[in-house]
Amino acid sequence: MITNYEIILRLLLGAFVGGVIGFEREMHGRAAGFRTQLIVCVAAVLIMIVSENYFFHMKADPALRIDPARIASGALIGIGFLGAGVIVKSGFGIRGLTTAASIWIVSAIGLAIGSGLYIEALTTTAITIIALVFLRMVERKISAGVFRSVTVSTLNNMDMENRARSLLESHGFRILSVDYEKHGGTGEYIYTFNILKKRSEEIGKFFQELNSLEGVNSIKITN
Repeated sequence: MITNYEIILRLLLGAFVGGVIGFEREMHGRAAGFRTQLIVCVAAVLIMIVSENYFFHMKADPALRIDPARIASGALIGIGFLGAGVIVKSGFGIRGLTTAASIWIVSAIGLAIGSGLYIEALTTTAITIIALVFLRMVERKISAGVFRSVTVSTLNNMDMENRARSLLESHGFRILSVDYEKHGGTGEYIYTFNILKKRSEEIGKFFQELNSLEGVNSIKITN
């Protein structure tokens, strides 16, 4: 049977570990930050303690047929829904995947602490902190593609598509697709270019040059 001292130790350790990982997320302004990660980890610890408590009762009474692992597995499924809530699609990009993954691993760390696997839990915590903090620096140096959606509108056609296309290609943008739209009431032509670029530094310069084209009514660049 788990002693009261051991239960308190596990819950406090879970709060500490969840708080450390949550603090990193909070520093970067993520939705699931300090308090969320802490609560998730403590909840996972408590769930595992409850599971382990059932296990001891099951051994004490052979007539009971309880699978303690089912409680933990059900918790992971529920936490998966919580993680899905922080994933947001914005244009071509998806935000929140790392935060969702951190919620999931925090819950797994909590289950490990709840099971008394302290070395495993602390090692996983260290790996998680390295991945979130130090590997971020490595990730920034990796040249990744930047997706953008460029919307140009004009009140008269004036070969705007070809001129905008030429300007995009001169800046090294790769045009993935073009969407066309015309408003019947105003006669406005709208071209939406879905583009790819290895570096994002050219976006501001391109915006100014596109704005200077004759006949441009409005410009919108989104992620």
